[in-house]
Amino acid sequence: MHDSGAHRTSRALAWLGRRSRAARSGPGPSLDRSWVRKRLADCAAGAGGEASARSRVAELAAAYRALDDAGRRAFLELVAEQGRDDDDRATAPLARAWLEATGVERQLAATRLRAALAGSPMRILREFNFLPEGVKFLVDLRADAIRLSPVHDALRVVSDGLYALFQDWFALGNLELRRITWQSPAALLERLMAYEAVHEIRSWLDLRHRLESDRRCYAFFHPRMPQEPLVFVEVALTPGIATAVAPLLDEAAPAVDPREATTAVFYSISSTQPGLRGVPFGGFLIKRVVADLVAEYPRLSTFVTLSPVPGFRRWLEGHPEGAPAATPAAGEDSGEALTALCAYYLVTAKRSGRPLDPVARFHFSNGARLDRVNWRADASPRGLAQSFGIMVNYRYEPADIEDNHEAYSRDGRLAVSSGVRRLLRKGPETD
Repeated sequence: MHDSGAHRTSRALAWLGRRSRAARSGPGPSLDRSWVRKRLADCAAGAGGEASARSRVAELAAAYRALDDAGRRAFLELVAEQGRDDDDRATAPLARAWLEATGVERQLAATRLRAALAGSPMRILREFNFLPEGVKFLVDLRADAIRLSPVHDALRVVSDGLYALFQDWFALGNLELRRITWQSPAALLERLMAYEAVHEIRSWLDLRHRLESDRRCYAFFHPRMPQEPLVFVEVALTPGIATAVAPLLDEAAPAVDPREATTAVFYSISSTQPGLRGVPFGGFLIKRVVADLVAEYPRLSTFVTLSPVPGFRRWLEGHPEGAPAATPAAGEDSGEALTALCAYYLVTAKRSGRPLDPVARFHFSNGARLDRVNWRADASPRGLAQSFGIMVNYRYEPADIEDNHEAYSRDGRLAVSSGVRRLLRKGPETD
């Protein structure tokens, strides 16, 4: 039997990016609010069958993609506002029932109340899962909601609602760990080059060097986004701990026999989807890769990062309390003073009891130890601008990861090596 709903969906998907009733002619695509509001109401109510739902959300997705930022913001506001009064009326009696119930009835009432509190926006967003690329569409939708939303804005209803969905959809058990090699599909390699956020991949030759026999690149994928790496890490297998990044990025450097390597250096980790901000799987990636590398190369005994310190120079030049009265120039012979100050920044500068530096916060929260602060480890313009060229090694000791993670989560306690503690004892020089 011919599925007219599926046929309509195929036509709508092929039409993505072109005009619909929602995007009218004019100086730029504008929003037909009444058309969108009616479609969103049908989504919230679950009107029609699955074929109707697929066709409806395909049209909405096509309309959304045709809009400029102003139109997208208006569209997202309509999603956030959809059914607000009806949702409020529905939750009030359920809340009373939950307060009055006991035992199993109270648990059942809580389940019904949670579903009602999710409300119409969540029901609308879930319907986009009917699209073949619905998960990717929603990830991009959340990226727009974050980008277009000022603090306390209505768009946070969309952003926070999607975040709640993504915590389940992108749970570790739903992700696939894959190694990316030079033989991976060209489209995937191109995405890798585009998404690299720490050390720019300058050419195909550069990329091939990063995928040599003594290198590893691993990524997490979601089955509904099979060609989109969610987060990936680049690893160098080396005879010892790397304290500078240039030798790792040197395309002319000879490959090391990975069977002789004792150290795995994680020198770049990049999240690729802004819409998945806050979804915690980067730390799981490192732990999974450590386990895979140990299984492949039993000689490996040391697992460290070579990480940037993106906020150090900005923090230092802001003269916060405890920092020196004058910032040394990058060209001065001030390496010892700056490495001590960098250690002080990483361990002492905090917001809400957690490290101010985002990279430090990430690694400490995942159970790493701050092992070493390296002077002039990244002499690139970006490295000098961020941290006077300083980079640091965070160490992942398999036997200590969980204890370090628990201490950080429970008490905010940071794992720090004896070498870093010696730097801290020097302290910042203050007036």
